[in-house]
Amino acid sequence: MGRGMDSNTLSQAAAETRLLVLDVDGVLTDGRLYYDGNGGETKSFHVRDGYGLKALQRTGIQIAVISGRRSKAVETRMAELDIELVFLGIQDKLKVFRSLVKKLGITVKNTACVGDDVPDLEILREAGLSVAVADAHPEVIANTDWQTENKGGHGAVREVCDLLIAARARQEGLSS
Repeated sequence: MGRGMDSNTLSQAAAETRLLVLDVDGVLTDGRLYYDGNGGETKSFHVRDGYGLKALQRTGIQIAVISGRRSKAVETRMAELDIELVFLGIQDKLKVFRSLVKKLGITVKNTACVGDDVPDLEILREAGLSVAVADAHPEVIANTDWQTENKGGHGAVREVCDLLIAARARQEGLSS
């Protein structure tokens, strides 16, 4: 069941996170694609994930979305959440990830990434903390540090946000 981390190592990695990187389909959504009769696409986002992301932003942790697909629905939802680091239609996620880390002046050790399928593996393997959603592909689960209890699109991102917020609060409590 994944590379796994003991609770102390997990807490430390979570506390050191300065950037959370998310995939969209299968992470922020349930992974299903909905098309109307005109070829328009709709997506379903969980409100608790949105609340968790807003709470995470208040801690100073930055959030980025890197997705292989382009979607107006994703653009709209990310704008609602004030997430500016949105990269859609990306075939080389690792290149964007590395560029973003450099641009923000952090190290990969200070990143947490959440994914669900094989296209996410490269950035998951490089991240300081890698997370698979509960219903992720088995290869992703085998190559990540932690797995959520909730499925993608069903509150998994909120779990990650809560983990990062709690770890940061513990760290700040210890350093006070």
